[in-house]
Amino acid sequence: QVQLVESGGGLVQAGGSLRLSCVASGRTFSSYAMGWFRQAPGKERDFVAAISRTGDTYSAAVVKGRFTISRDNAKNTVYLQMNSLKPEDTAVYYCAANPTTYERSVSFTAPSYGSWGQGTQVTVSS
Repeated sequence: QVQLVESGGGLVQAGGSLRLSCVASGRTFSSYAMGWFRQAPGKERDFVAAISRTGDTYSAAVVKGRFTISRDNAKNTVYLQMNSLKPEDTAVYYCAANPTTYERSVSFTAPSYGSWGQGTQVTVSS
């Protein structure tokens, strides 16, 4: 397994931007598809975005066009650039790692990911 540490959360006004970072330990980061999920109080953990080992990206419909996932394998880091933030984006954001055999595959469901970070709070005020 890989250890993950998120950072970059905080309080921002509606319409603002934040960039989340997730640093992975170990030497096999490039072997993992990576994902971002979020969980608001009293709600389930929802898929936000994912990136394959080769850089193919996928986003949930509610964030498409506003959020961008990227990765830097040299830095063992995955990012989530969040623009045009809305109050409904308020949640704890988690990054997750999924070891994949096929280099272009990703998963959109939380149980597929075996490693999780501790989460970072994002709060968007209206």
